[in-house]
Amino acid sequence: MRDGNLPPTLKTIAFMTGLSTTSVSRALSDAPDIGPETKERVRLVASQIGYQPNRAGLRLRTGRTSVLALVLNVDDEIMGFTSQMIFGISQALKDTGYNLIVSPSSHDSDPLLPVRNILQSRSADGVIIMRTAPDDRRVQLLLEKDFPFVTHGRTDSGWTHPFHDFDNESFVYQAVGKLAGRGRRRLAIIRPPRDLTYAAHIAAGLERGLRDFGMTEVSLPVSIDTPLLDVRAAMDRAMRAPEPPDAVLCVSASLAVAVSAGVEMAGKEIGKDLDIVSKQVSPALNWMRPEILTADEDVHLAGREMARALMARIAGADARSLQTLSHPVWKNPEAASHLR
Repeated sequence: MRDGNLPPTLKTIAFMTGLSTTSVSRALSDAPDIGPETKERVRLVASQIGYQPNRAGLRLRTGRTSVLALVLNVDDEIMGFTSQMIFGISQALKDTGYNLIVSPSSHDSDPLLPVRNILQSRSADGVIIMRTAPDDRRVQLLLEKDFPFVTHGRTDSGWTHPFHDFDNESFVYQAVGKLAGRGRRRLAIIRPPRDLTYAAHIAAGLERGLRDFGMTEVSLPVSIDTPLLDVRAAMDRAMRAPEPPDAVLCVSASLAVAVSAGVEMAGKEIGKDLDIVSKQVSPALNWMRPEILTADEDVHLAGREMARALMARIAGADARSLQTLSHPVWKNPEAASHLR
């Protein structure tokens, strides 16, 4: 029996479970060679006795930190996207012995800087990176250093690495079909910057949708990174033009809110003068603007999938087995069921 004044250790859990300290350590690290029942038994005992890993000692013994780093763009907090992503990651890390740290970045800073800092300080065992580019330099650097990582989004340079992505091509194609089904013909879309991988996926879905459903694109001089006040102003001008759009496709709820405000500034009515389709990561848009057609992107799922993939990669799993794709879930699925 341990001294009640001393914190529990791996040896304490080993004694209580009848396992070796090595097996206990690997179970808490979610190692693939430890069975799920053993992991559950070890985690239950660890939780019951209040075990907390000694991270300084762990790093000295193994070179590991039991920390995962999320490189997060501070400009990406869009109607709960960031908080839900972190919540999903935290769900996957529960009872695994891993902690999460956030390494901030921004659109106007060197994207390699936070990754280099993590590599140099060895402050984490693996990295989660967002907003991937087709030839992402962060991915290239991490591959060169053989450092475990997972991306939210794919790359397009022939690299094999863990990722979780949302099927934006399918979302856009289905959205165009839904709008065409409502008799709309002139579509404006707010696109991501061309240097992001999913911009190409959106373009592919749009091109296919315009062709198959007989719609034309109306240019809107804004992107997802345009300040929302400027999006509102651009939409106001577009609705006052001689040939305004009768449909708008948004890839985030915040953009849909700004577009709605611009439409109303121009004295037009959503559902009558035009329809809006938007992706959302929470039901907030449905609550605020029920007239907007929406498809859910499950960001909780994305966070969980990325955390699990990264832990598996750290444990030695093949990167090709750690690539997942989620799909849009429409609030009115019967309207999109034939658009696959």
